[in-house]
Amino acid sequence: MTIDMLNQAIQGALIGGLYALFAVGLSLSLGVIRFINIAHGDLIVLASFLLMSLSGLLGLSPFVVALFMLPLAFAAGYWLQRLLLQRVVGESVLPVILVTFGLSIMIQNGLLQAYGPDTHKLHGGQIEVASVHMFGLFDIGFFPLAVFFTAIVVIAALDILLYRTSIGARIRAVADDPAAADLIGLSSGRMYAIAMGVVGMTVMLAASCMSVWTNFDPAIGPSRLLTAFEAVVLGGLGSLWGTLVGGMVLGIAQNLGAQMDASWQILAQHLIFLLVLVLRPRGLFPKA
Repeated sequence: MTIDMLNQAIQGALIGGLYALFAVGLSLSLGVIRFINIAHGDLIVLASFLLMSLSGLLGLSPFVVALFMLPLAFAAGYWLQRLLLQRVVGESVLPVILVTFGLSIMIQNGLLQAYGPDTHKLHGGQIEVASVHMFGLFDIGFFPLAVFFTAIVVIAALDILLYRTSIGARIRAVADDPAAADLIGLSSGRMYAIAMGVVGMTVMLAASCMSVWTNFDPAIGPSRLLTAFEAVVLGGLGSLWGTLVGGMVLGIAQNLGAQMDASWQILAQHLIFLLVLVLRPRGLFPKA
């Protein structure tokens, strides 16, 4: 492997940290509430626009605003599940798909009316241009490194929450058998709402990183959903750390594909997804 290809592979792995932040909330939705939230990507975009408005209004860094917004993001996810999504959780996946698809369309059109079709990007300050010289061979941006380690911290925190705390044990119990949990007085609706509140917090963190890293517009949500879904499936359903690996695989595939031809960047991502799906249908690190 040449130095340039090694550099591209490392840069791609760091992009995988951003993809993992996109995907970790979707992984929780699939693993706990057992449905695919079609509006997940649009919620990330909605949070990005909210950060843009608030950081402009308050004159603060989007990262600072995102930290202050975490409790509100939890509340928004909690009540979204409680008031809307819980009504369609059941045996059939079709109502969930239809409702979240409708929510996706509403968010896209609402953002289009409020902000117009133009692309936007937030400024994160000096962290965007700072870099670290690695091994005397190439430079790695400090911001991509920070995003990657943020993804690690978020996944580690969620792993501790789910497997080392009493609330995590309750969430997993409801995920395993909602009917049995209800019979013993453990409200599945409340546990689902708490899980979706946590998803809301991951959405806010993903939005703060995405909005500084790359451009965004009201119509970009579905592409973010597709990337998140592919990262979750690649890593293995229910595996949080597998989601990080899945994101890294997608990022590396994109960068190496772009080395061959610019048009191969996104195509390489989908091809590697299909290849892994054929060879390991349950993903790289499936949960039992």
